[in-house]
Amino acid sequence: MILILSEKSDPGVNLVLPKLVERGVEVYWWDPGDYPAAARITSRLVGGAWRHTLVTEDAEIDSSVVSTVWVRRPGRPRAASTVEDPGYRDFVEKMGRVYLAGWEDTFDARWFPARPGVQTHAENKLVNLAAGARLGFTVPATTFTNDPEGLAGAWAETEGRLIAKEIGFVPYKLDGRGHSFYTTPLTRRHLTSRHRLAHTPVILQPRIEKAVELRITVVGERVFTAEIHSQGSRMTREDFRHYEGNFTEYAVHDLPEDVERRCVELVGSLGLAFGCIDVIVTPEGEYVYLELNANGQWGWLEEFTDLRISDAVADWLAAGERPAVQEVPA
Repeated sequence: MILILSEKSDPGVNLVLPKLVERGVEVYWWDPGDYPAAARITSRLVGGAWRHTLVTEDAEIDSSVVSTVWVRRPGRPRAASTVEDPGYRDFVEKMGRVYLAGWEDTFDARWFPARPGVQTHAENKLVNLAAGARLGFTVPATTFTNDPEGLAGAWAETEGRLIAKEIGFVPYKLDGRGHSFYTTPLTRRHLTSRHRLAHTPVILQPRIEKAVELRITVVGERVFTAEIHSQGSRMTREDFRHYEGNFTEYAVHDLPEDVERRCVELVGSLGLAFGCIDVIVTPEGEYVYLELNANGQWGWLEEFTDLRISDAVADWLAAGERPAVQEVPA
């Protein structure tokens, strides 16, 4: 059985689930955000190994029948609505997170892309930038800092061609309104307010000229590369996450063999079976590594290219699975 851990609104699961059904494997989709409000888990140590039983509103799943776990976008543990006291509600949900962390670490199965702790480690930009450099990628000179004077120094070193990124993509609220921090070219005006940098670290890198940007998706040993023609739009020029759908041009890109090999090695070296890698191709044709997302989105690439990433994900998950038993009509 394949156990999928994700919110029920996750579009990535909805892309892959029909393909798993086509392959005839047994699948159960559960959101850990339903624990402990609408689910029970019991763990028993038997013969030196843990055996877990998950009971939901419509199923009882013994860990011994689960061979593969796909963790996509799981919700955070949630207390039942009957737990009204805010302090106790916070306690219940924290205990849920502690328990699920141990549950994940002791659940004996193949994990895709990896156990959550491995994913968290791999996505840390200090970790994956260094891993990319070790494998021979061209990596920009990078500074992580919350020292305001560090900003002034980096500005001088790049002669004013400097960008800032956050160390993780974390939406937040300011004065009640939602915000996200995208890649930002820095100006002299930023230098005058650099004291604010003391509150939270940022990533500083030289601004690199782009011919195109690449989103490289690795599934096991398979590599799928999409060109994002981000320079054709003011919105996407600095950060393609501002993508404008049909206003941005996409194409399939043929990676050089050595770059493709490094991508597979990078994902594997971080303990992952899947990863999305962002790369700049400069006007001179140089491939510059930016970062790795251990559980990135790919559905939008399938919408604009003929890359069959969902099929590759389904193939990886279904590998080694026995077809579900079909009931024969009497």
